[in-house]
Amino acid sequence: MIETVRSLNTLRDSISRHRAAGRRIGLVPTMGALHEGHLTLVDIAGKHADDVAVSLFVNPTQFAPGEDLDRYPRDEDGDRAKLEERGTSLLWAPGPEQMYPDGFATSVSVDGPSQGLETDYRPHFFGGVATVVTKLLLQVLPDVAVFGEKDYQQLQVIRRLVRDLDIPVEVIGGPTIREADGLAMSSRNAYLSAEHRTIAPALKRILDDTGRHVLATNDGEAAEAEAARSLVSAGFDKVDYVALRHADSLKPVTGDEIEAGAPLRLLAAAHLGTTRLIDNIDPRSV
Repeated sequence: MIETVRSLNTLRDSISRHRAAGRRIGLVPTMGALHEGHLTLVDIAGKHADDVAVSLFVNPTQFAPGEDLDRYPRDEDGDRAKLEERGTSLLWAPGPEQMYPDGFATSVSVDGPSQGLETDYRPHFFGGVATVVTKLLLQVLPDVAVFGEKDYQQLQVIRRLVRDLDIPVEVIGGPTIREADGLAMSSRNAYLSAEHRTIAPALKRILDDTGRHVLATNDGEAAEAEAARSLVSAGFDKVDYVALRHADSLKPVTGDEIEAGAPLRLLAAAHLGTTRLIDNIDPRSV
């Protein structure tokens, strides 16, 4: 049976028992409202660790005023049942007062891969993510931590954070899990209206087409612009970005670098009504 822990002292006692038994520990940080994408990350963690801890915390510091903090989907009982079926050992479910007690005054800032893309539209976001992930890694002290590639820029920020701060954890990226029609699984997909749900899969199709265009022409800028137009034509209300970047650094990439075989990532964020969808692909795998 899964152990649910809400206080840091209890968490540390539990982790100490696992360590004393010689167990290797994996961590999957989440904000809950778990779907098959999250559960696949749990499965991956289980392949690299003896015991898997999942954190469930809707982190207020990564939401800006007016975003969906108050209405973000929450279903702890349902999440716990799904995790028990997956054989998860521990659910770390702290409250905001545990994570950010009175007088909390420290934040973690990561430059490099955090610059541009999401930062252009949500400048608060990666500061909140970096701070809470640092806390979670220091609280659980896992051997491995698994994060989804759907949030690809976030994954690269966390990898940079762990390297720069010498945090002794192996960060593993888990593949994006999709619905049958190609839509990347996300807790926020629940916000989509029936009409918007029929439009949403076009994001993946257009990314795939754009990836093929990039490799055929070595012209990332033209492909990005055409993709943005295609998303609007498909019914998206607003396109924040479609961007071709180096897969590791997330810096812009030149035509010569594309032709030379540089590792690539094509990332996009677009709006359907009040729902903002993000997705990304490796153009060389299309």
